[in-house]
Amino acid sequence: MVTVGVTEKTDLLIIGGGLVGMTLALAAARKGFSSHVVDRADPAELTAEGFDGRASAISTASWNLFKNIGIADSLEDFACPISSIAVTDQNKPGRIDFQPEPHEGSLGRMFANRRLRLALFEAAEKEPLIQWHSRAEVVARNRSEHGVSVTLADDRTLEGYLMIAAEGRGSPTREEAGISIAKWDYSHRAIIAGITHERPHDNVAWEIFYPAGPFALLPMLDDADGTHRSALVWTVDENDAAGVLKLSERAFLAETDKRMDGVFGELFSVGPRSSYPLGFHHTAKITGERLALIGDAAHGIHPIAGQGLNLGLRDVGALVEVLDEGRLIGLEPGDAQLLKRYEEWRGLDSFMVALATDGLTRLFGVPGAAASTVRRIGMAGVQRAPILKKFFMDEARGVSGDLPELLRA
Repeated sequence: MVTVGVTEKTDLLIIGGGLVGMTLALAAARKGFSSHVVDRADPAELTAEGFDGRASAISTASWNLFKNIGIADSLEDFACPISSIAVTDQNKPGRIDFQPEPHEGSLGRMFANRRLRLALFEAAEKEPLIQWHSRAEVVARNRSEHGVSVTLADDRTLEGYLMIAAEGRGSPTREEAGISIAKWDYSHRAIIAGITHERPHDNVAWEIFYPAGPFALLPMLDDADGTHRSALVWTVDENDAAGVLKLSERAFLAETDKRMDGVFGELFSVGPRSSYPLGFHHTAKITGERLALIGDAAHGIHPIAGQGLNLGLRDVGALVEVLDEGRLIGLEPGDAQLLKRYEEWRGLDSFMVALATDGLTRLFGVPGAAASTVRRIGMAGVQRAPILKKFFMDEARGVSGDLPELLRA
């Protein structure tokens, strides 16, 4: 890892070293591509001890990616398999249970985000093709016919052949490039917290829909002393969020228990609470001159199906495959032909997933007894239709569609 002094020109200049950006750097290194990774955050803060509920569901396809870039072994012991998903409208009759056949494996794995970061950061520190510049502020970006560069606040200049925006939803690189974006606000916030409870979760992920939004319970590994844990993602109206965050622990657990309907028995404790606004955004395009967008810089979706990170990891696999194939015929990473192929591959897939999650959000947000009855009748129909259930499970596992090589087993 290089963080000081004069730096050489690398193949990729990745702005944003979060879960998606650092995965890209490692995946690219596996194919022989060098990277500068520039990130404002302090890695020590992002990997600090403590269970705050921030967790991610890693699909089967994304787990294949982690295997193929060499970090799965360091993560395996911290994975909580998702054996099934229970979907219900306000805990009323008519729920759907998604449970794969034994030979298909789990529907995914849950990880604390801290654990994912640790695995990625430790691998990046050992990778000679990655020059990681943490706690670094980009003050200028430049893209030209012959290459790309950024100037940092300490006056260093980093150069590459392709600039990749991986900074998240508010990507300054995307904004500076003038890429238009369609977006809207759901006027809701997701309250995130870790909870401990009496009964084991049995590796079941719960998605309980209320008119205000989904209430998700995601299985996490038990503590060393056997305490059962889950991650909570509770969607509330924007106007109610501040009040929910200020509730005492006892009051918060009481409100949570009402919505859980005793599925985990008694609730014991809740960890630190945080929240973030929920919205939709999708860029008109995901490329520019010597520029590619990945992850939330390109598309931001509702967490209703837990696919946000997985969508970004599909971007990673597709971009690396396109660049690798281009190199075989003598094209350098910033070539317009390669970016066009990446655009065509990922643009439609990410847009369709975004539309699907938006549609589900709106469908389950329609209030009233009549709407709830119609939804539950539809869910009961899906429950009795094995072909439909398999389709939805394949989507959840990320194994449908035109998968990049790195995301295949």
